[in-house]
Amino acid sequence: MSGHSTYVPSKGIMQWLDARLPLPRLMYDSFVAYPVPRNLNYAYTFGGILAIFLVLQILTGVVLAMHYAANSAIAFDSVEKIMRDVNWGWLLRYMHANGASFFFIAVYVHIFRGLYYGSYKAPREVLWILGVIIFLLMMATAFMGYVLPWGQMSFWGATVITNFFTAFPLIGDPIHALLLGGFAVDNATLNRFFSLHYLLPFMIAGVVVLHVWALHVTGQTNPTGVEVKSSKDTVPFTPHATIKDGFAMAVFLIVFAYMVFYLPNYLGHADNYIEANPLKTPAHIVPEWYFLPFYAMLRAITFNIGPIDSKLGGVLVMFGSILVLFFVPWLDTSRIRSTAFRPLYKIFFWILVADCIFLGWLGSQPAEGIYPALALVGTIYYFSHFLILLPVLGLIETPLKLPGSITEAVLAKHGGGGTPSGAAAKAETRG
Repeated sequence: MSGHSTYVPSKGIMQWLDARLPLPRLMYDSFVAYPVPRNLNYAYTFGGILAIFLVLQILTGVVLAMHYAANSAIAFDSVEKIMRDVNWGWLLRYMHANGASFFFIAVYVHIFRGLYYGSYKAPREVLWILGVIIFLLMMATAFMGYVLPWGQMSFWGATVITNFFTAFPLIGDPIHALLLGGFAVDNATLNRFFSLHYLLPFMIAGVVVLHVWALHVTGQTNPTGVEVKSSKDTVPFTPHATIKDGFAMAVFLIVFAYMVFYLPNYLGHADNYIEANPLKTPAHIVPEWYFLPFYAMLRAITFNIGPIDSKLGGVLVMFGSILVLFFVPWLDTSRIRSTAFRPLYKIFFWILVADCIFLGWLGSQPAEGIYPALALVGTIYYFSHFLILLPVLGLIETPLKLPGSITEAVLAKHGGGGTPSGAAAKAETRG
């Protein structure tokens, strides 16, 4: 996809460095001359946004770690000290806390964009799998980070979630004890979670490098799902993609800045400003908003399934909702990559999006009344989409006609006659 390098180092130190460690050549070939499809839209800018927020989270996290005390006796006070006494500590903490939420907003858009445009189809299966691994690492990092402020919701959220590991026979109790460092959430748990929360972002960065590498090997997909056929179908990454990415990043960062400065606690929970108390359980224990759909699936199983009790069933469903994403490249049987040319599947795709939002709302509600039943309905549809609809629709659906090339699709969209030859024919007819 990238072809032969066109990088020409300037004289002096750049030539010397290029002969020994061609890092400038790598950056040039990857982010300047790298060819990308000419019809990419703003849905494709979220990869760059995610990279920016990963760097932001690591930088703010490293500085916060310099002032945070991973001790259950003073952890809550150390966070308050950061807010009140550390220079710009309030800004660092609000950027880090809200940065996690915006990180997940971007990653959910990125995932659904991949599902919509078929970015998981061959030869990009490994690219997709690496993306799901990044998502799993993000979830683990965010969960452990949420425990660190040592507020009421942090403490009881950790108690509830770690307790679900005991549902697994044989291995559950040892895993539970390993996570907690004892028999209950306490100082040892806080130390473990702080260490892992500090380590995992660097693991995410490593997998991101593999993710970008896999992307550059297979090439970028595009809204039509048609592969690049000639150099006319592509444009250099810079300035075409960088300008579009830069504009999208600026808009996203403006919204992020508004949340940090004007609504810094809007996405959090008020109970987390109360110090953890093992003797006082909150009325409703809920995780951060980005975990709510999975939390709803966890609580949807209120009945035994044969030898599997409801607790284990809920845990299996929660983990299964993420693991099913690994198999999407093989569950989709359609020969058409982009949902834009699959009118029937497009309907069910948007139902899936609505279902995930609905599950997120249900996850914020108490596990009583009609809510568990509605969560069960939402969970059934979620799994049905991937395990039933995705394979079956690919076999029975009649897709729309694909354009012959990316260039043809671009010209047709802008009234160019569909193809260069088509445009010329129209001009000849008018003449």
